[in-house]
Amino acid sequence: MQAALPANPGVDRREQNCLPGPLYRLDSEFDEMVDAEMQPQRPYRGLWKFIEKLSPELWEDRQRMAAGELVRGGVTFALDSKNENRVFPFDLLPRILSASEWLHLEKGLIQRVTALNCFLRDIYAQARILQEGIVPSELVLGSPQFRREMVQAPVPHGIYAMIAGSDLLRLRDGFVVLEDNLRVPSGASYMLANRRVLRRVFPSLFQAAPVASIESYPTLLREALCALRPKGADGALTVMLTPGIHNAAYFEHTFLAQEMGIPLAEGKDLAVIEGKVQLRTSSGWKGVGAIYRRLNDDFLDPVAFRPESLLGVPGLVAACRAGRVNVVNAIGTGVADDKAIYPFVPSMIRYYLGEEPILPNVETFLCERPAERDHVLANLSKLVVKEVSQAGGYGMLFGPTSSVQERAAFREKILAQPRNYIGQPVLSFSQVPCWIDGRLQPRRIDLRPFVLFGPTPTVIPGGLTRVALREGSFIVNSCQGGGSKDTWVLRADKREGRAQNLARP
Repeated sequence: MQAALPANPGVDRREQNCLPGPLYRLDSEFDEMVDAEMQPQRPYRGLWKFIEKLSPELWEDRQRMAAGELVRGGVTFALDSKNENRVFPFDLLPRILSASEWLHLEKGLIQRVTALNCFLRDIYAQARILQEGIVPSELVLGSPQFRREMVQAPVPHGIYAMIAGSDLLRLRDGFVVLEDNLRVPSGASYMLANRRVLRRVFPSLFQAAPVASIESYPTLLREALCALRPKGADGALTVMLTPGIHNAAYFEHTFLAQEMGIPLAEGKDLAVIEGKVQLRTSSGWKGVGAIYRRLNDDFLDPVAFRPESLLGVPGLVAACRAGRVNVVNAIGTGVADDKAIYPFVPSMIRYYLGEEPILPNVETFLCERPAERDHVLANLSKLVVKEVSQAGGYGMLFGPTSSVQERAAFREKILAQPRNYIGQPVLSFSQVPCWIDGRLQPRRIDLRPFVLFGPTPTVIPGGLTRVALREGSFIVNSCQGGGSKDTWVLRADKREGRAQNLARP
């Protein structure tokens, strides 16, 4: 197969290769790959020089190879409520961030997760921030994610959220935080799978730029989990607790457990014996010191929470309160990613750290507050309205594309339970080219970086870039038809921003 099509003086050169062609549109206020003159943005210059040598046929062939690799690797997720597994759509063209851009994000994310951990440590102990009115106590204590069972409970090193995955949008002026995911943040397996598939099917593509490695993530995750075991549990096991094969993220559970070299367990495999959590193995019961849980609080312990749950471990909360085991992320962490708490994170940063937020929030209207509720109700056709406890794009009204009937239904929901809803403006966040129907087309993207907040906070240099694959869509969630890209962070070395001698593919 030829690496490039033969030259044709009568045809635009971009119709002969894989660059954005004459039909490529700038739908967003900011395209991360090309500027208004359709020239490459600085982080993409090396990649641009590389792909201008490639034919569409070669790119299409590699895209098919990548899809086959994902099928063979079982890189799947469950599609909406039908629980039907599908391969996570993957686009070959990477999303690229410069070293300086990443340094800014890294500082901002560590600052944010530090403040959120301070907040969690505070509200389950002295509750100073509530007493001083920085965050309204009724929002916190009224959150379904606030767990009174964790008040005054010991949490090793005071780290409630060891794993965080905040969702970021890029606007023309920089990144903003759309929401925080602290309970059971998912997506790291797809981040790793994307990189490995791209290296396997298109290894020469990595000659285009000096890309930081993400391969240390499983090792760093295991080390952080082990470091947060309670005192006296140094020799105890670290296990991954999964709801089982029917969970939407089961691929990730198996993938990460294998990568870390730790047991993957369901609730039926664990028991609390004489106050200690034990894992049933072929050689008998073995002690467990840390549990990386991948199910929500409600299902963790039928004694403390939902008695009908068959997924959890009876007595697990009592073992946590006794300091016998550490559950990561800690039980009760979800109150900090309640969407009604999200608007107060900048205040938390100022209150606990005495610093200005590095990464700003999106303007948010709390329907709990009468004036803000009135604004939301008057502008339903212009706003995004979200249910505070939902995720994955569910429980949401996207005003500009909603029907009169949908807006009327949301109006009734908001009036009935205003605490459960927030409103946000529609943002024209960044786009990048994606290979669709044989050419590059613009699609909007977000970014979920992963923070490991162990004894030494670490942000993995990359993250999961999710893609709104439907033309014109603002919804990137996989269960709503979204896909993903490999996320490249350029290493800070002499080659960044400088033209390189790139080999042919």
